[in-house]
Amino acid sequence: MATTSHAARLRGFARSFHPAGLTLALLFFVWSMTPSLLPRAWFLQAVATGISLATGYGLGCLVAWIVRLCGFSPRLPDRVRRAGWWALAVLTAVTVPTFLVLGSWWQQITRDLAGVERVDRADYLLILPLAVVVAIAILAAARAFRRGAAALTRLGSRFVPVRVARLLAVVLLGVLASVSINGVLHRGIISTADRSAATADQGTAEGVVQPSMPERSGSPASFQAWESLGREGRTFVAGGPSAGQIAEVTGRQAVTPIRVYAGHQATTDIEEAAALVVDELERTGGLDREVVAVATTTGRGWVNARVAAALEYTAGGDSAIAAMQYSFLPSPLSFLADRESPQVAGRALFEAVERAINERPASDRPKLVVFGESLGSFGGQAAFSGAPDMTARTDGALWVGTPNFSPQWAHITAHRDPGSPERLPVIDHGEHVRFAASGADLDLGGAPWSTPRVVYWQHASDPITWWSPSLVLQRPDWLREPLGPDLDPGVRWIPFVTFWQVTLDMVFSADVPAGHGHTFGPDAAQMWAAILNPEGWTEADTSRVHTTVAALATG
Repeated sequence: MATTSHAARLRGFARSFHPAGLTLALLFFVWSMTPSLLPRAWFLQAVATGISLATGYGLGCLVAWIVRLCGFSPRLPDRVRRAGWWALAVLTAVTVPTFLVLGSWWQQITRDLAGVERVDRADYLLILPLAVVVAIAILAAARAFRRGAAALTRLGSRFVPVRVARLLAVVLLGVLASVSINGVLHRGIISTADRSAATADQGTAEGVVQPSMPERSGSPASFQAWESLGREGRTFVAGGPSAGQIAEVTGRQAVTPIRVYAGHQATTDIEEAAALVVDELERTGGLDREVVAVATTTGRGWVNARVAAALEYTAGGDSAIAAMQYSFLPSPLSFLADRESPQVAGRALFEAVERAINERPASDRPKLVVFGESLGSFGGQAAFSGAPDMTARTDGALWVGTPNFSPQWAHITAHRDPGSPERLPVIDHGEHVRFAASGADLDLGGAPWSTPRVVYWQHASDPITWWSPSLVLQRPDWLREPLGPDLDPGVRWIPFVTFWQVTLDMVFSADVPAGHGHTFGPDAAQMWAAILNPEGWTEADTSRVHTTVAALATG
């Protein structure tokens, strides 16, 4: 009896699906298996496919509802209905396995292009069951929302017209859902993650020891206690080349580079943290160096070791890098919880250092450069109103893996020279600002390059740079134009689907070799050589720095 009851419920559940919805769901399944920017693990592909299935089903039902609303509701004979269901079943039986195989093949090609080791294609057989679970979960949530709206509509229709009651019910449930999700996100996930990250921040990475040289924050001579710098801050100040290592690589005399830092444990006030960093610059004599670099960190205070070291090698160690931590959270959670702090921090630190430099006689001022990666690029650019402001107030800038939501980047990219691609825009014929995926892109066909020089370093396969909510319904220029060399030629924009593909590409975007995705490495040597343009510097010098930096860990 129980078995019969379960079977009846299962049949009833199956009959609740609309054929138009299932047809579009099948189409979206096919689209979801196509390649995007980076290779995806099978479980991420399953999530993307599940969301796509649910999206396709919902759009199919929406189309059917609109057709009925227009008064077209044909009553087909049972024989025709059965034939239609059988046709859909056969089509599904052929299409699903075909595109599971094709999808696994496309992923292997994408892995080859990104320099990632291939995986067992049999894993992709697991995509279908997990995708179905994800799709059913989304559908169940949507149906629960619909039932709730119907109940509220019946209640509200006692007092107002039905259409008004229905609109109010949908709005009310939407607001409640939004408030609930945001509440859970901030009070639950974010607060828990913040406490966990704060605890982890007290640890020290393996192999990192307190520096003894006075040129580093956290040393015995420093105003900043070693324990206050945080995990990433300790890694930053303990790293970097010595004067001897720089001289060995460049063949020139060198001095010990300066690295100063203030951690979030020292103070949670961003303006105060910036002042602490300037105090460290004053203490170490950083403002007497040839180059002072302001680095805006990612959420947890990370600075790319390769980018920092490349600057120090190129400057012959006659440099000081100033950075500070403004959050305990890693960048993805920091982005969700607080987009304001990176901008406030980037602006506060740059302006504090700029003021300290401007207080010195004009003839005694160091070169002032800025850099930042990912959320650090987003925050660092907030100190400027745009490219003209950057070139007016700095002696150079290197913005690495800039997120799509960065307003300065977006404005500059949107106003690129006609005919230049969004992937690597040309700005005012390359007079001051240049975009590059590798060092070779900086040449720009031998066009003159005036100083100060601003470089945006970005990869065609980096989802951090190309992710945008507009991908849902709008094809971006970078998918209209010739694709980057590390993208599968089959990458296409597909409404709704591309958005979720790129969203999930971000999860492991830094787990690919340098030169792809969100991993930036030894080409920092070419970037800094072009920006700083040291006297007497040669391509051979850049090549040696490139080789040296390539051997470094990324953080």
